[in-house]
Amino acid sequence: MAKLFFLLLTIFFSHTIAVRISEASTAPTLHAKLSSSNRTIPHPEAYFNSSKLSISININPNIINTLLQSLQEAISEATKLSDLLNNAGHSSIIENKIGAVQDCRELQQSTLVSLKRSLSGIRSQDTRKLVDARIYLSAALTNKDTCLESLSSASGTLKPVLVDSVISSYKHVSDSLSMLPKPEMKASEGHKHRRLLWLLRKKHRLLQSNDGVFVVATDGTGNFSTITEAINFAPNNSVGRTVIYVREGTYEENVEVPSYKTNIVLLGDGKDATVIAGNRSAIDGWTTFRSATLAVSGDGFLARDIAFENKAGPEKHQAVALRVNADFTAFFRCAMYGYQDTLYVHSFRQFYRECDIYGTIDFIFGNAAVVIQASNIVSMMPLPGQFTVITAQSRDSPDEDTGISIQNCSILATTELYSNSASVKSYLGRPWRLYSRTVLLESYIDVFIDPKGWTEWSDDEGLDTLYYGEYANYGPGSGTVNRVKWEGYHLMDYDTAYNFSVSEFIIGGAWLGSTSFPYDDGI
Repeated sequence: MAKLFFLLLTIFFSHTIAVRISEASTAPTLHAKLSSSNRTIPHPEAYFNSSKLSISININPNIINTLLQSLQEAISEATKLSDLLNNAGHSSIIENKIGAVQDCRELQQSTLVSLKRSLSGIRSQDTRKLVDARIYLSAALTNKDTCLESLSSASGTLKPVLVDSVISSYKHVSDSLSMLPKPEMKASEGHKHRRLLWLLRKKHRLLQSNDGVFVVATDGTGNFSTITEAINFAPNNSVGRTVIYVREGTYEENVEVPSYKTNIVLLGDGKDATVIAGNRSAIDGWTTFRSATLAVSGDGFLARDIAFENKAGPEKHQAVALRVNADFTAFFRCAMYGYQDTLYVHSFRQFYRECDIYGTIDFIFGNAAVVIQASNIVSMMPLPGQFTVITAQSRDSPDEDTGISIQNCSILATTELYSNSASVKSYLGRPWRLYSRTVLLESYIDVFIDPKGWTEWSDDEGLDTLYYGEYANYGPGSGTVNRVKWEGYHLMDYDTAYNFSVSEFIIGGAWLGSTSFPYDDGI
């Protein structure tokens, strides 16, 4: 109970500190604007800290009306597509993968929410809401690609109608994103290395009981015996955090956090003690999206000291341990275990700190704007004839504000892979889509990584349009003399690398501070 007390105390008391700091340092007009926002983040007043970050984004008045009209058309088309998908369950479409149409339905609802938020933000011309709009539209385009991937396994007379409708309806989304300028962000204190440490160092009497905290235990001594029961019981669309303490044990279940379950916090007894385990896979008939052991669609989700595992095995191919398609999500001291497609960083803004991520092929993949810090990324022995590759980023347009930023991490291999590294090739990443974007900053790279560093997905596709970068890495596998010579590969300077830091890439400062999770906000 002492450990539970400390965990909960840290989460809640750090919220209070973050709010007070923000209130003291943020201009009243900004505070008023953000406090009146209807965004479901835990503390809107701490969303941005204006003393640390200056953001400007200018839209030519001549294109404002065109942009708004494009978004309204996108919403109209998205609504029609939602109706079509809702009726698809009663048609002759055959799903060769479990959940194909369900994937599209859920993703389409997410797209509609993102489009409406974008429209509202652009109408307000509030700088920060314009920044959000770019994130929302990037996520919407990711939803399109994922839906088409799921539908590729379907058949029947309705399939071509659905595919054509998806492609057609998202053209307005793409047009809208291309018209919305990218923000210019400058740290007011310069490019400065800063580490936020724990906001709480000693106990406080703020929490004297566990009121409002749900406890899950396999032995029946908690409020619930499964995590799913606790998620279902949690309030819908909560603007405050709902803490679910998951006691030590292995929970054999596939857990889904739907979009209306916002600001859920999962606290475990340690990544070696509290484990959520599933075994869904592509070979067993699931879509990749639907195969996740833990699937998070609710904004503001946090997890600490817990592990997520997909036990399907390497022979089952795509089998996701953790999938996240929600904004303002963060994971601290967690573990993700799988083989192919372990961690699906699908969309929106995400942060991972001091985690262990294991896999074989494309085991960190997706199209979120994500920063992974101070974590162990471990490649495992693949099936005979296979190679290992850590990342497969799926940015599909140069307008999308997405990518994978790996900072101050350790790129390692299991003992078995080390002993076979002469015959098994291992790479840092490959381009899933044309504008794939992945960077490694200040990280240790071990010797098992092939000297070329990166590999192709299909022939030379995307090699001149992708963005792969390295900055100040070290270790026996970090040499760049024999790296790929692609036009899209870069040895970055300090200023360029800084663009992929927390403060710039996911605009982390205040919202991450409210989580009590430590982070580096610069280089």
